[in-house]
Amino acid sequence: MRALLLLLISATAALAEGERAGEFDYYVLSLSWSPTWCAIEGDERGSPQCDASADHGWVLHGLWPQFHRGYPSHCQSAERPPSRAMTAEMADIMGTSGLAWYQWKKHGTCTGLSAPAFYAHAREAYKAVNRPEVFRKLTKPVTLPAKVVEEAFLKANPDWDADMLTITCRDGRIQEARLCLSKNLTPVPCGRDVIRDCRMKDALFDPIR
Repeated sequence: MRALLLLLISATAALAEGERAGEFDYYVLSLSWSPTWCAIEGDERGSPQCDASADHGWVLHGLWPQFHRGYPSHCQSAERPPSRAMTAEMADIMGTSGLAWYQWKKHGTCTGLSAPAFYAHAREAYKAVNRPEVFRKLTKPVTLPAKVVEEAFLKANPDWDADMLTITCRDGRIQEARLCLSKNLTPVPCGRDVIRDCRMKDALFDPIR
């Protein structure tokens, strides 16, 4: 009897671990400025993403299912996990295959898509963004308001409105540009949970190595 009770408790806990796959309101497309991640974490890890030969600027951090309040993660999914070859193919825009695997596990499982479809969806969303070329031309670190980065993205993507995009900071540096998208990958206004712009007037912005 005790063994049966423990089994039932375990099964219930497993079902409660993540939300139902495919149930969300919109996506957040997160683009990370690679030099920032390398300065904060990647260099210490010896990540190949940070090699000068990689030439990474804005990389795909993830395509995240989002609720109007909060977000799902680590959902129960009947889809097969991605193969190593599949995650390796995403390293060109995500920096590493390890990030591609982690993003599937935490966020991709919540989309209701198969792993190949999730990665294809993420790549499509990433390619649709015009990433401002001005940032690739920097030759030395600069400090600037996060608002300048936002304005550069809006100028490069005239179909966007300011409430569809947010710029984040971390450790005094420009970190990410986050764009809100419908399930069909068209830009939409972000919810209150997402619109939390960095208000720093002197955020550090490192050049590509």
